[in-house]
Amino acid sequence: MKSINKTTLFLILTFVISYSLAGVYRLLGFDASNRLAFTILGATYMFIPAICVVIVKKIILKENLKSDLFISFKINKWFFVAWLIMPIISFCTLGISLLFPDVTYSSGMTGLIERYKELLTPEQIEQMKTSLAALPVNAIWITLLQGLAAGITINAVAAFGEELAWRGFLLQQFKEMSFLKASLVIGFIWGIWHAPLILMGHNYPQHPQIGVFMMTILCILITPIFIYLTIKAKSVIAAAIAHGTMNATAGISIMLIAGGNDLTVGMTGLTGFIALAVFLIGIFVYDQFISKDKIMTKKISNYL
Repeated sequence: MKSINKTTLFLILTFVISYSLAGVYRLLGFDASNRLAFTILGATYMFIPAICVVIVKKIILKENLKSDLFISFKINKWFFVAWLIMPIISFCTLGISLLFPDVTYSSGMTGLIERYKELLTPEQIEQMKTSLAALPVNAIWITLLQGLAAGITINAVAAFGEELAWRGFLLQQFKEMSFLKASLVIGFIWGIWHAPLILMGHNYPQHPQIGVFMMTILCILITPIFIYLTIKAKSVIAAAIAHGTMNATAGISIMLIAGGNDLTVGMTGLTGFIALAVFLIGIFVYDQFISKDKIMTKKISNYL
């Protein structure tokens, strides 16, 4: 079977199963406000791309899974870079948010609480305030430590469900593309795959329709980082660690601010886009003037 047919088959399976699952969930009357049910949906949703990779490669085509999907547990320094880079970007996003005219510093984490008002009941909000006030240290440090722990354990496992597909299978399928073109195409696919969850209120509860566009931009900006980590670490596990840690620490970007909305502040908002763009420029400078590889201006196949 030709590569393009393999890719098309994977994409059809992934989108049909993912969108169908989300559609059934919505028809049952649930949305993002049903926290437990939505968490279960989200966790299941994340594994669908990996399951579809297995179906296509192992069941349909009888191909080897590990050899050409960059699955390697040989630890190197890029695993540690993957673990730390997203929390650093979250803190940078927090700092950039404070430069916006309608955003102020808030040690009481009113911005975080405001974000959850769209998803929780008044009683749950009050309980959240009480729990935050009772903490012995600021919740941002607890979030950081918990996020770093989750990022290399349970969150990395969940993120692997996506990364095996996006930075594993698709990176292999698009290896004859340039680094930037592959990043754009994979990022776009990854972004629109999120659409049903976003429309139900995930990440952008105040603006779910515009949120689909915002999520797609976010995925396009993050994808070059994850691809770079995958190539440098010679393992998609590095991307899974970065992805998992990002999911666990993204809340840091809104914890100490008040003002703005889900389109302007936070990792998934405009301030996050600015932070990601700055880091992408930094990675490009490193790649072109410090690293020997020059990955970002060549075809992916040169390094696989």
